[in-house]
Amino acid sequence: MELYAHVQGLTAIAIGIIIGLGALGACLGIAIMGSKFLESAARQPELVPLLQGRMFLLAGLIDASFIIGLAVALLFAFSNPLSGALLNLAH
Repeated sequence: MELYAHVQGLTAIAIGIIIGLGALGACLGIAIMGSKFLESAARQPELVPLLQGRMFLLAGLIDASFIIGLAVALLFAFSNPLSGALLNLAH
């Protein structure tokens, strides 16, 4: 049972890393994209409608990568696929 508790603790650490790095990456990606959008909008204001649509599309894709990482983290948190194999190994 110590092995099971150890794996659960490491799983909790992995969940924190997945969510933390995913959120950091998504925030940095959207921040960089927003700054480049504002630079290009200031340089060529006539392209703002075209660039704005593309920016929102890319913002959704960047957020989707974080949401996929969050789903994987929740999978490990609530139905850990490794726990069945560990329980069989322990007995």
